[in-house]
Amino acid sequence: MKLSAVVSLYVVHKRALGYRFRSDEDILQSFCRSVDDLPIKKIDPKAVLAFLNGRGPVTDYWSKKYRTLLGMYRFAIARGWVAAIPLPSTIAKSTVPCFVPYIYSHDELKRLIAAIPAACGARASIEANVYKNLLLLLYGAGLRIGEALALTIADINIDEGYLHIRDTKFFKSRLVPMGKDLKGLMTEHVAKRCEPYSASTQLPLFCFRDGSPLTQSAVRSAFRRLRRHAGVLREGGTRRQPRIHDLRHTAAVHRVIAWYVSGADLQDLLPKLATYLGHVSLSSTQRYLTMTPELLRQASLRFEKYATGGCK
Repeated sequence: MKLSAVVSLYVVHKRALGYRFRSDEDILQSFCRSVDDLPIKKIDPKAVLAFLNGRGPVTDYWSKKYRTLLGMYRFAIARGWVAAIPLPSTIAKSTVPCFVPYIYSHDELKRLIAAIPAACGARASIEANVYKNLLLLLYGAGLRIGEALALTIADINIDEGYLHIRDTKFFKSRLVPMGKDLKGLMTEHVAKRCEPYSASTQLPLFCFRDGSPLTQSAVRSAFRRLRRHAGVLREGGTRRQPRIHDLRHTAAVHRVIAWYVSGADLQDLLPKLATYLGHVSLSSTQRYLTMTPELLRQASLRFEKYATGGCK
């Protein structure tokens, strides 16, 4: 049986179990191309290792590919399509330090917004105002980029001020309240969005100049331009640069800092933040709270007050 046939059956099997399996499917399709879609029994371990190693340094993505291939081969062995697993016996260790999310300062956020007209000029496929509203929504509501781009007009309840995030990561939906400023911004955006088109509530909220839905690749590409125009960079080469997804990390960190400053009860509020962000557990939210100097300072001040009997 050819590898592509095994992959197709394996993907169907995983999705029948409730997995989205999108990134894994991409890996398996790439593996098919790498080995020229040979019969699965004829795939040589050297070809598998070459696919795993790729052309650059070993990163955490190596282990992601390894786990995906291992699952497929176990599936194939159980059905008698292959006799052995041609994967190395050990997982290679990453030679690249783990990526640390970038937490934008308020000044850097202002610089990014100010640089949007330069990054999204008249010839760009994304209008500057549309891109600005998208970034403000990502930060203001702490959304994942995929969640924001999947929004339609129907998903915004302007009157009650919330977003309906549908069938997102982990197959969960949630309602995300909007603050006064974000609600006003989205009200104007929806009005302008509907002007040149019909009033259909199924229109995508964010689109290209031609009305088609924005794609993640285009949004990320525009952000790389924007980042350079705004001068928001860090050391470590292209792989270490701030990402658009880091706006979500930044939103979480800034919110916790604000709670520290106001003396709020974090034990009560952190589970609510996890729900707001769409996390399945508090531990997922804790990973978002990268320790910035300001966050550490506020935590230290809180502990100092606690130690001296100033607060609980």
